[in-house]
Amino acid sequence: MRIILYTGKGGTGKTSIAAATALESAKNGLKTLVVSTDAAHSLGDSLDVKLTNEPIEVSNNLWAQEIDAIHEVEEGWGKVQKYLTELFTSKAIKDITTEELTVFPGMEDLLSLLRIIKYYKEGRFDTIIIDCAPTGETLAFLSFPEMLRWWMEKLFPIKKKAVKVAGPIAESLLKIPMPSGQVLDEIDNMYYQLDDMKRIFSDRNITSIRIVVNPEKMVIREAQRSFTYLNIYDFNVDAVVVNRVIPDNVTDSYFKVWKDIQKKYKVDIIESFAPIPIYYAPLFENEVVGIPMLDRMATEIFRGENPVEIRYNGRTQEIHKDGKNYVLAIRIPFLDKNDLSLNQKGDELIIKAGNIKRNITLPRTLLNLSIKKAKFEEEALKICFGSDKDE
Repeated sequence: MRIILYTGKGGTGKTSIAAATALESAKNGLKTLVVSTDAAHSLGDSLDVKLTNEPIEVSNNLWAQEIDAIHEVEEGWGKVQKYLTELFTSKAIKDITTEELTVFPGMEDLLSLLRIIKYYKEGRFDTIIIDCAPTGETLAFLSFPEMLRWWMEKLFPIKKKAVKVAGPIAESLLKIPMPSGQVLDEIDNMYYQLDDMKRIFSDRNITSIRIVVNPEKMVIREAQRSFTYLNIYDFNVDAVVVNRVIPDNVTDSYFKVWKDIQKKYKVDIIESFAPIPIYYAPLFENEVVGIPMLDRMATEIFRGENPVEIRYNGRTQEIHKDGKNYVLAIRIPFLDKNDLSLNQKGDELIIKAGNIKRNITLPRTLLNLSIKKAKFEEEALKICFGSDKDE
């Protein structure tokens, strides 16, 4: 089975790209599900079909679903939420604010993804295409499992037997409710699911992330930064899709300036994401709504290639801590180190390798640090960042 997550800045057209990919996958004979985890669902609008919280067949081999995040929270976190509400209100007046505190930011997205993990384990589909929330939210919920696991271990370090024996005494002395067996069962279940989610989404032979961009400065900057973070978390970005490219056959003078701007930014995209494969979707004369237009979009993007094949499987960037310093390693194979040059400008790292230039937007971890040294070994440029105060 293949899982592909599409992400990108809001408004880039990732929903259309995800739906078009799913349609092409289904045309190739694969039983395919396209699912939206974005709270502001637009997948149904893109397909021009009314969707529900359960998969419905919208075309041959193609199912679609808009996950109801509130329902998923009630199903997967309801008992824990009820217990936490009782805990927080054991000496207070219950109100809606207290109930909201028991569902953490990102929890809805996380539980939506756990539904997808359930589909994976059941083997219901050959391909699952996920239309994710905008980039920032996607990064948050992909890193959320580790944070939630830590939080749960701190809040619920109690074993079932201990609760059974000491629970009544603790409730009497502390005047607070203790978690029931059902609550602890739900927590155990969440532990296992978080482990499964991390394993499946980190498996490069199963899961790929694809970034959708427009040839515009702000969109590219956000995509660059998210690309770096995804590499830090070791998720496999196997393709970039550039959407709404003005076609060459558009010769109207009104679009000339825009075409020149896009041409410049298309070069920036290639420099930023190489060697990741890059695909292009044109700006169509009509809005991309409904199966026929999505089919046309898929044809333009993939041009006969398998839409769900892993297009790239390699880690291009890696950050690790070395004492008080951080080392950013960037893989640049087949290169003589004498052809390399390196500059830093604000939050951007500019690497030149012969006639090729690559711009990398630095993560916030490195923004207030300066370059201490750099070396090229094992086909990777390794740049050491540290604080001037440590000198």
